[in-house]
Amino acid sequence: MTVRCPWCGDDPTYVAYHDEEWGVPERDAAALFEKLVLDGFQAGLSWIIILRKRDHFRRAFDGFDPRRIARWNKRKVEVLMNDAGIVRNRAKIEATITNARSYLAILEKVGSFSQYLWQFTEGRTLINRRRTMKELPAETRESQAMSKALRERGFRFVGPTICYAFMQAVGIVNDHMVDCFRYEQLLAQGSTKNGAGL
Repeated sequence: MTVRCPWCGDDPTYVAYHDEEWGVPERDAAALFEKLVLDGFQAGLSWIIILRKRDHFRRAFDGFDPRRIARWNKRKVEVLMNDAGIVRNRAKIEATITNARSYLAILEKVGSFSQYLWQFTEGRTLINRRRTMKELPAETRESQAMSKALRERGFRFVGPTICYAFMQAVGIVNDHMVDCFRYEQLLAQGSTKNGAGL
Protein backbone atom coordinates (compact mmCIF):
# COMPACT_ATOMS: atom_id res chain seq x y z
CA MET A 1 0.00 0.00 0.00
CA THR A 2 1.32 3.43 -1.00
CA VAL A 3 1.58 5.83 1.92
CA ARG A 4 0.90 9.50 1.16
CA CYS A 5 0.60 12.70 3.14
CA PRO A 6 -2.89 12.58 4.66
CA TRP A 7 -3.89 16.05 3.40
CA CYS A 8 -4.42 14.84 -0.18
CA GLY A 9 -7.08 12.27 0.75
CA ASP A 10 -8.30 10.11 -2.12
CA ASP A 11 -9.53 12.72 -4.60
CA PRO A 12 -7.82 11.76 -7.90
CA THR A 13 -6.98 15.38 -8.77
CA TYR A 14 -5.47 15.98 -5.35
CA VAL A 15 -3.58 12.67 -5.36
CA ALA A 16 -2.05 13.42 -8.78
CA TYR A 17 -1.02 16.88 -7.58
CA HIS A 18 0.58 15.39 -4.46
CA ASP A 19 2.36 12.63 -6.39
CA GLU A 20 3.59 14.68 -9.33
CA GLU A 21 3.93 18.33 -8.30
CA TRP A 22 3.79 19.18 -4.61
CA GLY A 23 7.25 19.60 -3.16
CA VAL A 24 9.12 19.15 -6.44
CA PRO A 25 11.87 21.82 -6.61
CA GLU A 26 10.73 24.40 -9.16
CA ARG A 27 13.26 26.81 -10.63
CA ASP A 28 11.32 28.14 -13.62
CA ALA A 29 10.43 31.78 -12.95
CA ALA A 30 7.16 31.68 -14.92
CA ALA A 31 5.95 28.59 -13.05
CA LEU A 32 6.93 30.20 -9.74
CA PHE A 33 4.97 33.35 -10.58
CA GLU A 34 1.89 31.32 -11.50
CA LYS A 35 2.04 29.33 -8.28
CA LEU A 36 2.53 32.44 -6.15
CA VAL A 37 -0.52 34.08 -7.75
CA LEU A 38 -2.63 30.96 -7.31
CA ASP A 39 -1.57 30.61 -3.68
CA GLY A 40 -2.79 34.17 -3.19
CA PHE A 41 -6.14 33.19 -4.67
CA GLN A 42 -6.25 30.23 -2.30
CA ALA A 43 -6.33 32.53 0.75
CA GLY A 44 -9.51 31.73 2.67
CA LEU A 45 -10.30 28.78 0.40
CA SER A 46 -9.26 25.15 -0.03
CA TRP A 47 -6.42 24.45 -2.47
CA ILE A 48 -8.54 21.82 -4.23
CA ILE A 49 -10.90 24.60 -5.37
CA ILE A 50 -7.99 26.40 -7.04
CA LEU A 51 -6.57 23.19 -8.43
CA ARG A 52 -9.85 22.32 -10.15
CA LYS A 53 -9.97 25.79 -11.70
CA ARG A 54 -6.27 26.00 -12.60
CA ASP A 55 -6.60 25.26 -16.31
CA HIS A 56 -9.30 27.91 -16.65
CA PHE A 57 -7.18 30.34 -14.63
CA ARG A 58 -4.33 29.79 -17.09
CA ARG A 59 -6.55 30.66 -20.04
CA ALA A 60 -8.21 33.63 -18.35
CA PHE A 61 -4.91 34.98 -16.99
CA ASP A 62 -3.04 34.99 -20.31
CA GLY A 63 -0.92 32.01 -19.35
CA PHE A 64 0.24 33.92 -16.26
CA ASP A 65 2.53 35.98 -18.49
CA PRO A 66 3.61 38.90 -16.24
CA ARG A 67 4.25 41.19 -19.22
CA ARG A 68 0.70 40.76 -20.48
CA ILE A 69 -0.89 40.91 -17.03
CA ALA A 70 1.01 44.12 -16.20
CA ARG A 71 -0.88 45.81 -19.06
CA TRP A 72 -4.35 44.77 -17.90
CA ASN A 73 -6.86 47.59 -17.42
CA LYS A 74 -10.20 48.05 -15.64
CA ARG A 75 -12.04 46.49 -18.57
CA LYS A 76 -10.02 43.29 -18.22
CA VAL A 77 -10.77 43.22 -14.50
CA GLU A 78 -14.49 43.45 -15.23
CA VAL A 79 -14.24 40.63 -17.78
CA LEU A 80 -12.59 38.45 -15.13
CA MET A 81 -15.16 39.42 -12.51
CA ASN A 82 -17.79 37.90 -14.82
CA ASP A 83 -15.81 34.69 -15.44
CA ALA A 84 -17.31 31.84 -13.37
CA GLY A 85 -14.34 29.63 -14.25
CA ILE A 86 -12.05 31.45 -11.81
CA VAL A 87 -12.33 32.73 -8.25
CA ARG A 88 -14.00 36.09 -8.75
CA ASN A 89 -12.36 38.27 -6.14
CA ARG A 90 -11.67 41.83 -7.27
CA ALA A 91 -8.94 42.48 -4.70
CA LYS A 92 -7.06 39.34 -5.75
CA ILE A 93 -7.45 40.08 -9.46
CA GLU A 94 -6.17 43.62 -8.98
CA ALA A 95 -3.33 42.27 -6.82
CA THR A 96 -2.33 40.01 -9.71
CA ILE A 97 -1.76 43.09 -11.88
CA THR A 98 0.29 44.72 -9.11
CA ASN A 99 2.25 41.51 -8.61
CA ALA A 100 3.02 41.21 -12.32
CA ARG A 101 4.43 44.73 -12.32
CA SER A 102 6.45 43.96 -9.18
CA TYR A 103 7.73 40.76 -10.82
CA LEU A 104 8.98 42.78 -13.80
CA ALA A 105 10.64 45.26 -11.46
CA ILE A 106 12.51 42.40 -9.76
CA LEU A 107 13.69 41.17 -13.15
CA GLU A 108 14.98 44.63 -13.95
CA LYS A 109 16.70 45.21 -10.61
CA VAL A 110 17.71 41.72 -9.50
CA GLY A 111 17.78 39.77 -12.75
CA SER A 112 16.17 36.49 -11.64
CA PHE A 113 12.81 35.97 -9.96
CA SER A 114 13.72 32.35 -9.28
CA GLN A 115 16.96 33.24 -7.50
CA TYR A 116 15.15 35.98 -5.63
CA LEU A 117 12.66 33.48 -4.17
CA TRP A 118 15.18 30.72 -3.49
CA GLN A 119 17.54 33.07 -1.62
CA PHE A 120 15.53 32.59 1.58
CA THR A 121 16.89 29.03 1.89
CA GLU A 122 20.27 29.85 0.32
CA GLY A 123 19.14 28.28 -2.95
CA ARG A 124 18.57 24.83 -1.48
CA THR A 125 15.57 22.80 -0.36
CA LEU A 126 14.99 22.80 3.38
CA ILE A 127 14.43 19.21 4.47
CA ASN A 128 12.00 18.74 7.34
CA ARG A 129 11.13 15.53 9.13
CA ARG A 130 7.42 15.89 9.86
CA ARG A 131 5.76 12.78 11.22
CA THR A 132 2.25 14.15 11.74
CA MET A 133 0.16 16.93 10.27
CA LYS A 134 0.15 18.59 13.70
CA GLU A 135 3.86 19.30 13.24
CA LEU A 136 3.26 21.47 10.16
CA PRO A 137 3.61 25.16 11.02
CA ALA A 138 1.47 27.86 9.45
CA GLU A 139 4.58 29.95 8.83
CA THR A 140 8.32 29.93 9.47
CA ARG A 141 11.07 32.51 9.75
CA GLU A 142 11.92 31.85 6.09
CA SER A 143 8.34 32.45 4.95
CA GLN A 144 8.20 35.57 7.12
CA ALA A 145 11.36 36.86 5.47
CA MET A 146 10.02 36.07 1.99
CA SER A 147 6.70 37.74 2.76
CA LYS A 148 8.39 40.87 4.09
CA ALA A 149 10.72 41.12 1.09
CA LEU A 150 7.94 40.60 -1.45
CA ARG A 151 5.67 43.13 0.22
CA GLU A 152 8.48 45.67 0.26
CA ARG A 153 8.69 45.19 -3.51
CA GLY A 154 4.96 45.82 -3.92
CA PHE A 155 3.51 42.29 -3.93
CA ARG A 156 0.10 41.70 -2.37
CA PHE A 157 -1.55 38.55 -0.96
CA VAL A 158 1.86 37.26 0.04
CA GLY A 159 1.54 36.97 3.81
CA PRO A 160 3.84 34.54 5.65
CA THR A 161 1.23 31.76 5.67
CA ILE A 162 0.67 32.08 1.91
CA CYS A 163 4.43 32.19 1.39
CA TYR A 164 4.92 29.01 3.44
CA ALA A 165 2.26 27.14 1.45
CA PHE A 166 4.04 28.38 -1.68
CA MET A 167 7.45 27.22 -0.39
CA GLN A 168 6.05 23.77 0.33
CA ALA A 169 4.42 23.50 -3.07
CA VAL A 170 7.46 24.52 -5.13
CA GLY A 171 9.99 22.44 -3.22
CA ILE A 172 11.78 25.26 -1.43
CA VAL A 173 10.76 23.15 1.56
CA ASN A 174 10.25 19.38 1.63
CA ASP A 175 7.28 18.95 3.96
CA HIS A 176 6.11 15.54 2.85
CA MET A 177 5.58 13.35 5.90
CA VAL A 178 8.60 11.10 6.47
CA ASP A 179 6.51 7.98 5.84
CA CYS A 180 5.12 9.37 2.55
CA PHE A 181 6.59 7.64 -0.49
CA ARG A 182 7.47 11.01 -2.04
CA TYR A 183 9.64 12.11 0.89
CA GLU A 184 12.59 9.88 0.03
CA GLN A 185 12.11 10.36 -3.72
CA LEU A 186 12.42 14.12 -3.37
CA LEU A 187 15.52 13.95 -1.19
CA ALA A 188 17.45 13.10 -4.33
CA GLN A 189 16.18 16.12 -6.30
CA GLY A 190 18.18 19.32 -6.15
CA SER A 191 20.69 20.44 -3.57
CA THR A 192 19.39 20.26 -0.04
CA LYS A 193 19.92 21.89 3.31
CA ASN A 194 18.89 20.16 6.51
CA GLY A 195 16.92 22.27 8.91
CA ALA A 196 13.86 22.56 11.02
CA GLY A 197 12.24 25.04 8.66
CA LEU A 198 11.58 27.41 11.53
